[in-house]
Amino acid sequence: MDFSQKLFVFCDFLCKKSTTDLLFSNTATHFVALLEPLDSNRLWVMKADLFALGAILLWASLATLATLLVEVPPFLLTGIGLIIGSLISLPLSGFKISAWKIPSKTLMVGVYGLFGYHLMLFVALQTAPAVEANLVNYLWPLLIIVLTPLFSRHLRLGLRHIIAASSGFAGAAIAITSAGATTGPMGFEIGYLFAFAAAVIWATYSLLTTKLRAFPTSAIGLFGLVSGVLALLAHFLLEAPAVITASDWGLLVILGLGPLGGAFYFWDAALKIGDPRRIGLLAFLTPLLSTTLLLIVSGRELSWQLLLATGLIVGGAVLGSRSISEPKFKNS
Repeated sequence: MDFSQKLFVFCDFLCKKSTTDLLFSNTATHFVALLEPLDSNRLWVMKADLFALGAILLWASLATLATLLVEVPPFLLTGIGLIIGSLISLPLSGFKISAWKIPSKTLMVGVYGLFGYHLMLFVALQTAPAVEANLVNYLWPLLIIVLTPLFSRHLRLGLRHIIAASSGFAGAAIAITSAGATTGPMGFEIGYLFAFAAAVIWATYSLLTTKLRAFPTSAIGLFGLVSGVLALLAHFLLEAPAVITASDWGLLVILGLGPLGGAFYFWDAALKIGDPRRIGLLAFLTPLLSTTLLLIVSGRELSWQLLLATGLIVGGAVLGSRSISEPKFKNS
């Protein structure tokens, strides 16, 4: 137990004991008892929760920052943000480039996830109402559950998961139709398709990483760097030149260091020391916080349709997150 942990335990001890007890009882015995594994475990749980909440708060700002940077073309926005985020891995790896040595398959999956997801999301937020598109994007926790049997043959979906999927997709439909007038060629904004593509990419990326050999957290920096360079190349080839103002640069730095950088490292740290089930439940705060922040920044009021859509999407994800059925084998 390090000094900060001991200090926390000692403060907790002081709060529980009266002054008389401290002066006249066997304080050494009580203090040693407080250093038992139970208290240490509690500290680790608290630390894991703080890391997870840090990641969740940063990710909740992603859509809002993207809408504030709506004048920056999506490829350029993706490229700058991911390259800035990738720089965080340098001090974490002790500035050792060797920490980025990973199999090419792992790199391809990482680029598919980071480049594909963020590009689709940024395009969605620029081509559809931001709040509604963001809710469609948050189908990804539910899609992880629905698509899991395709990646793990020993897992299968049950009735609960079918109900959860129906709830989530119903919420997405309500979010899309609640935006009012539609201008897309198919009767709705084309941006919703990009938002759904983002959800599919992040869900499949998350499932694909479970099939890969374990890789160091610093490798996320390589994913971001390669993805960012590809995005910038696409910008120069496919998008018109853009002028980035000083205020936009400030937001880009926040975007890169926050939801496109620090959030990944906080999340990884939380999973390494915490209970994934507990952390997974905390993750359901993300769409709620993200939607709330978007409404505040955009000045929109929370309609009953948006409230219902959010409840159906988050509720479906929570319901579906309860253990996916595993086939039962009879004892021989």
